[in-house]
Amino acid sequence: MAKEVLGLIKLQIPAGGANPSPPVGPALGQRGLNIMDFCKAFNDKTKDVEKGAPIPVIITAYKDRSFDFITKLPPVSYYLKKAAKIKKGNSTPGRTTLGKVTMADIEKIAKDKMQDLNAVNLEGAVNMVKGSAVSMGMEVLK
Repeated sequence: MAKEVLGLIKLQIPAGGANPSPPVGPALGQRGLNIMDFCKAFNDKTKDVEKGAPIPVIITAYKDRSFDFITKLPPVSYYLKKAAKIKKGNSTPGRTTLGKVTMADIEKIAKDKMQDLNAVNLEGAVNMVKGSAVSMGMEVLK
C-alpha cells in the first residue's frame, strides 16, 4: 500500500547550507517532519555542487512523518549571472544593459538545464535561456 501524501513543500536552499533556521525549520516543522534528518540528507546530497549555489528542492511529506525530496539544478538566472560575471540582474531591463553573455554561454546553460526546463528540444531551451538573459537586462552577443 502506498503512503498517504500530506503535502508538497517547495524551497530554494543554498547547496550544503541546509540548517534548522528559516526557511527550512518552519516549513518542515509545520508538517511534523524531522528537520535534522532532512538537513543531513540534503547537505550530503548537495556536497558535490558548488557551495552556496541556490538549489530548488521539492519535499514530499507523508502522513507517517516521513519524507522524500527531489533536488534540481540551480536556476537559469544563477548560471547567467555567473557567465556575465555580475552580482545581480539589471533593475531597469530594456533601458540599460548590465553584462554580456555569448550564444556559446547560452547554449551551454541550456544543455545543462535541459532536464529541468519545459522544452521539447535544445532550440527551445536556448530560446528560454536567451529570453531570461534579455529580461535580466543582459546583452546577448552572437
